[in-house]
Amino acid sequence: MLSRRDKERIERNEELLLMKKKQDGTFVLDQEKEIGRYKNELKESKGEIKHLHAQLTNAFRSMDLLIKRVAELESSKYFKLKRFLSFYTKRLRNNFSKGDRKNVFSILYNYVFKRGLKVVRVISAKILKHVYLIVETKKVVIVEVFSEMLANTADYSQYLYRKQINKSKRKFILSSIKNFKKQPVFSIVIPVYDPPIDFFTAALDSIVNQLYPNWEICLADDCSKDIEVKELIEEYCKKYENIKVVYRTENGHISKASNSALELATGEYTVLMDQDDLLREDALYEMAKLINQKKEVDLIYSDEDKIDENGLHSVPHFKPDWSPDSLLSRNYLGHVCAFKTSQLKAIGGWRVGFEGSQDYDLVLRYTEKYTNIYHIPEVLYHWRIHRESAASGETAKPYAYRAAQVALTEAMERRGYEGQFDFLDGFRGYQVRLKMKDPTALVSIVIPTKNKHTYVRKCIDSIVNKSTYKNFEIILIDNNSDDKKFFNLVNQYKKQTKFKFKYIRDEHSFNFARLMNLGRKNAKGEYLVLLNNDTEVITPDWLEAFMEHVQRPEIGVAGCKLLYEDETIQHAGVVVGLGGVAGHGLVREDRNGPGYFNYINLLNNYSALTAACIMVRMDVYDKVKGFNEEFVVEYNDVDFCLKVVEAGYRNVYIPHIELYHYESISRGHPHSTTESYKRHIIEVNKFRKKWMKYVDHDPCYNPNLTLGSENFGIKI
Repeated sequence: MLSRRDKERIERNEELLLMKKKQDGTFVLDQEKEIGRYKNELKESKGEIKHLHAQLTNAFRSMDLLIKRVAELESSKYFKLKRFLSFYTKRLRNNFSKGDRKNVFSILYNYVFKRGLKVVRVISAKILKHVYLIVETKKVVIVEVFSEMLANTADYSQYLYRKQINKSKRKFILSSIKNFKKQPVFSIVIPVYDPPIDFFTAALDSIVNQLYPNWEICLADDCSKDIEVKELIEEYCKKYENIKVVYRTENGHISKASNSALELATGEYTVLMDQDDLLREDALYEMAKLINQKKEVDLIYSDEDKIDENGLHSVPHFKPDWSPDSLLSRNYLGHVCAFKTSQLKAIGGWRVGFEGSQDYDLVLRYTEKYTNIYHIPEVLYHWRIHRESAASGETAKPYAYRAAQVALTEAMERRGYEGQFDFLDGFRGYQVRLKMKDPTALVSIVIPTKNKHTYVRKCIDSIVNKSTYKNFEIILIDNNSDDKKFFNLVNQYKKQTKFKFKYIRDEHSFNFARLMNLGRKNAKGEYLVLLNNDTEVITPDWLEAFMEHVQRPEIGVAGCKLLYEDETIQHAGVVVGLGGVAGHGLVREDRNGPGYFNYINLLNNYSALTAACIMVRMDVYDKVKGFNEEFVVEYNDVDFCLKVVEAGYRNVYIPHIELYHYESISRGHPHSTTESYKRHIIEVNKFRKKWMKYVDHDPCYNPNLTLGSENFGIKI
């Protein structure tokens, strides 16, 4: 029997337990209400974001429409005539402002008949001089990032508008196709694995709607899980006889799937395409046209851009013509690429184990054997940006960069070099380092100067104190120095025994080309470095980094990254045709770039490099007979580099070699006096006459990019 006290205690405990249960239930209910409230807020926020995204898309489309309308207006005959008349009316007013300004005809009468043709000639010469200098020295405008983005978007929208295919152009293309002697069949190879259906549909439609009719689509489905993928493929196969498909029985990833698709290919050329990207309507036509223009074509590639989920185009990549050394730091070929089918099969197609960079490995192996490679400077391929695509970001597929590292290492081994390829920041390519085959070769460093002992000391001391490679000689070419402090410095260097030093006196009038040739005559090294007196070495292993590439028999001239004191770019390659003759690209960009598609930090082929700091093998220098002494001050280095290119070599910019360049301290600006300006005009005309084909089209620079500024902007 329980006592009365025990019963009361039990009842009290039961009451407390019941109360606790009620409280817990209330707490759970409160939690559920709170979670429900958050869910509703999240749903509302998603709706707002979706609405804002739609508004942004509409805004961009409206901007595109406005840009197109502006482009239409600017291309109209009325606008061009108005601009032409306004420009020349303004010029006339400016240049005749001191005379009687009753009207243009009275001014012309006064100057032509009363003052004679001599005055007219003088004034005309002055006008032309100013016009020339305005064109030649056009400056790069530095703008805020957002403004620059909008400007680039606007420029590219105008480009796309100009490239639209209207009825007359479509008629011309179709007529041209009928007249092609060669009618190659293109096999478009597409590995397929669970693509977004709408993007996959658009990709297929971009092929079946090609203006050039001789194509086949070769699909390899790599065990897609989405049932709709197979349904869509079957639908297109029923509709088009020239679509082939193989359904793989096991998932083998992209290399195996690509090889399965390649097995279906029967066309003369195989075109690589991703499952969610787009071909421009005339892509295959442009390829067929090129094939008809050339005797032998092994590989074709084009320019490309990116297209987002809303159909907006951005980030156009306007590429150079075939640049094998640029390929060593990244797969700049990208899309769209067309290969000879027989040759593609001969090298074994894609290699398993290089997934993510399987195309990069393929291109490296293919171009080692087949060298008739051509570039179409047109945006023929639109690379789709969405959450799962490689185009969505630099680090979308980091395993791809590791595979590329292996592909590059093996490529250089096949070519007889031991290479090291380190990632650049943000997976923007690779730093290319090679092992030197002869680490004891003598390097001759030629430095021309006139006085400027402070800069000469800084230059030579930086070489001696910072260089890790010690087997060099310094040849100082003195052109009419008359400063006692300079001669004291020379005597100091003559007496020291730390490094080999030669002093050569030249008492002729200044001629940079002759000074370079004089330096070569007194040089004993296997490698020749031409170095301005107003430079300072930053990179300790700069000589090794030069020799790594110049040792390769196919390389002619190697240049480097030169910096202003404020750590911005002074030289990262020369563009022939820039400013009407030749000029440095990417001037005043940040030292670490990226510049245009990270060109500042990547190994690149250039037609020319500045002789402020270059290395060349002695045998190459002698083969092209050195510098042309007819170019006294300007363009002698560009002329030399182009002679090297014409002799069959490639010139290369090496970004990890850095020096400061204080630029033209000794000589000053080439247009500062009447005499120097006259000489400048003579050398400009001489250069243009000799190298007009490079001025018209530098193969290392895309014709869609501007020659009016150094920023690799789109030509308007």
